[in-house]
Amino acid sequence: MAVSWWVWAAVMVGVAAMLAVDLYLHRDNHVIEFREALTWSGIWIAAGLLFGVLLWAWQGGDVAGTYYAGYLIEKALSVDNVFVFALIFTYFAVPAAYQHKVLFWGVIGALVFRLVFIFVGAELLETFFWTAYVFGAFLIYTGYTMAFRHSEQTPPDRNPVVRLVRRLVPTDPAYHGDRFFARVNGRRVATLLFVVLVAVEATDLIFAIDSVAAILAITTDTFIVWTANAFAILGLRSLYFCLAGLLRRFVYLHYGLALLLAFAGVKLILSETPVGKLPIPVTLGVIVVTITVSIVWSLRSTRGAGRSPAPVDERPGRVG
Repeated sequence: MAVSWWVWAAVMVGVAAMLAVDLYLHRDNHVIEFREALTWSGIWIAAGLLFGVLLWAWQGGDVAGTYYAGYLIEKALSVDNVFVFALIFTYFAVPAAYQHKVLFWGVIGALVFRLVFIFVGAELLETFFWTAYVFGAFLIYTGYTMAFRHSEQTPPDRNPVVRLVRRLVPTDPAYHGDRFFARVNGRRVATLLFVVLVAVEATDLIFAIDSVAAILAITTDTFIVWTANAFAILGLRSLYFCLAGLLRRFVYLHYGLALLLAFAGVKLILSETPVGKLPIPVTLGVIVVTITVSIVWSLRSTRGAGRSPAPVDERPGRVG
């Protein structure tokens, strides 16, 4: 789908405007309660669905269906991001009032990184047919590790990027309000909140590779891929605060996400064989059924467990 520069510019401005509104409404760093998070989740989901309707009116049902397939798979994979963000916030004891700020700037970084990955990945797939096999194998392997090695978590402070930043940037192991940098004994240093932001960004880089490869299995149209990513990521902060207390009930969701990644890998490989690309209705059906079954299976198996306490200590923490 050929998209002129002004359409790209209009979408970028729209996304920036939504981010600006979100930042303004949360400028006081208040704790995000469940009802507020649920309302904002509804707003972001409505925006993503409405964009699909606009695509339908502009480019037809096939393009809109492709967008919705990409949006759904990105939205599903973002739930796994929430699990890891909860781990990071718990590990560093991030005060609840500052979590939104970290996620906000994390989302901006994710939008930039994914834009780069999308253009590079799409260009590789269009130029070298064999990259479909490489990306497909990568997705299948990622699906395998998610299904059978999901519980193997690396402590956030052992992340190579986090360790590198701590070596290069003077860091104070404490929070200084909502600031990423502060002056301590006359010296400008990075705060623990900045270390948390680096951990979130480094983690999202890994997720970005998986999710971008998965949606490129559906389409290599960079406009569709990025907008599906953008609208899915925009609601990530609200999704976190909605699900933070319920994550322990989604015990089987990672199996569904693993299946979706493996399906995307197989789909990508098949696209370079006589079978060709699978129809969008089939792709949408697999995504919807897989997500629904894994969520229902999880909730039924944990029925009676109740809503788990929020996994994050809301008091200011200190990690030495």
